Amino acid sequence: MPKVRDAMVGNPISVALDTPTYEAMRILVEQNITGLPVVGGDGSIQGIVTEKDMLSLLFGSHEDPGPVEGIMTRDVVCFDADDELVDVCKCLDNNNFRRVPILENGKLAGIVSRKDIIKFILRLRKKDKPSE
Repeated sequence: MPKVRDAMVGNPISVALDTPTYEAMRILVEQNITGLPVVGGDGSIQGIVTEKDMLSLLFGSHEDPGPVEGIMTRDVVCFDADDELVDVCKCLDNNNFRRVPILENGKLAGIVSRKDIIKFILRLRKKDKPSE
């Protein structure tokens, strides 16, 4: 069975708890991604800030929202790089989020999105096709 590390994107772009929310927004747009893991100084996952978290700012006050710590999702589902990839698939299928952070030794090591899994499946299927 494939492991999470087989499909994960290593060294994901992440932000610190004190990163200004507007800076995180710029990163999402410039990097064409939909979510950023939020890490502590020791590399441990503290939360995740997503496009969905930022949408709430449209209807909020017009004041600076401050750091991402104030708008991030705190209860983050994470997996270990050595977990079975099928478990991540089931999790993403059964939940409303698009990505999960991947840990090694309790620290952020990667991220797996729905799109990453689809790319992995395509690579597998291409290898499975007989050569012509």
